[in-house]
Amino acid sequence: MKAYHHGDLRRVLLAEAATAIEEQGVANLSLRELARRAGVSHAAPAHHFGDKAGLLTALAIEGFARLGEALSRAPSFLDGGVAYVVFAVENRAHFEVMFRPELYHADDPALVEARNRSGAALYAGAEQMPDAAADPGLVRATGLAGWSMAHGFATLWLSGALPDMGTSVEDAARAVLRRLNPDA
Repeated sequence: MKAYHHGDLRRVLLAEAATAIEEQGVANLSLRELARRAGVSHAAPAHHFGDKAGLLTALAIEGFARLGEALSRAPSFLDGGVAYVVFAVENRAHFEVMFRPELYHADDPALVEARNRSGAALYAGAEQMPDAAADPGLVRATGLAGWSMAHGFATLWLSGALPDMGTSVEDAARAVLRRLNPDA
């Protein structure tokens, strides 16, 4: 193989891993195939990530960081739910890995930090809901309800289990998630 130098091989490998997961699923991802796709030696991915779990840890960290950014930009709890669904659809490979801790090093400090930041952004939206100030326990329950609905909707959408909704994922998610707060 002819030597090939990437300006940021780590980033290239993560992008190739996401593409491979979208095409073939996470179970079929291998470091050797990833190296072939990136045009580098078969040892290059191991040099950057150690093993497949290390690679998937990096992918999950990137996913939680992106999700946290999307949620923090949402002006309301409803918009946060919609942002969650749109994130899942636009970052399918990340989404498929992020909530499968058996695939990665769940105790990795960078992963824990990224997951906590995205969780904080999710629950910050719940603090805006009516009655949240009166009962802090409602913030957690409301956040969990919103997360459950958004995650379930995203999973159903991605699996093709929803009937033709005749609309964009954003509009469909907004219509469903509005049930959490009909006044929104």
